[in-house]
Amino acid sequence: MKRSAMHAVLPPSAQPAKRIKRVFPPLLAATALIVGSLGLTGCGQAGGRADPPLAGSQLGGDFTLIDKAGKPVRYADFAGKWRILYFGYTFCPDVCPLDVQHLMQGYHAYARAHHDLGARIVPMFISIDPQRDTPQAMGQFAAAFGPELIGLTGSPAQVAGAAKAFAVYYQKRPGANAGTYLMDHSRAAYLMDPGGKPVALLPVDQSGPAVAAELEKWVH
Repeated sequence: MKRSAMHAVLPPSAQPAKRIKRVFPPLLAATALIVGSLGLTGCGQAGGRADPPLAGSQLGGDFTLIDKAGKPVRYADFAGKWRILYFGYTFCPDVCPLDVQHLMQGYHAYARAHHDLGARIVPMFISIDPQRDTPQAMGQFAAAFGPELIGLTGSPAQVAGAAKAFAVYYQKRPGANAGTYLMDHSRAAYLMDPGGKPVALLPVDQSGPAVAAELEKWVH
């Protein structure tokens, strides 16, 4: 009887992926890209430097967005430099500010220790809320974390194009009060090499020192 009861309970929870897939297919796609890339690394690396964890993934691609001055900025404009991309929004009540704080704390610590290499890293904060994130709002938000951080926004189509290139999930949901809303979005900071290829996810969910340690590992 106990075993029968267990079989009656398990099936609804035995397939969580199917339920998630219906709600967050873009998020699963991003996860699949990252997990797939992990499967491409590590073979035959004994005794040598490990490949970057995102090596071989299809993340990245050119896009055009708008900077704080309202001028168009292309991803390709930063060719030859290391790039860090974090997608979020300025009205985010908690996660985005904390993640960006950790990101820039780690960046600044690395840049102090490696001045020349630090000057070749371009951190970017990219909006997934173009309705409210004007160029001015993005500029003010980015400036609070350091002059090196570039805030980028754009039209809904431009933002969607950039998010698609990096497998970023985002979706509007109603806020607590009438007429307000929040943005659900995937949480990742991508480190891209000077050739525009994906290298690693920076641990912005942890701390500034953790971010600095990851930059130490890959940026040479």
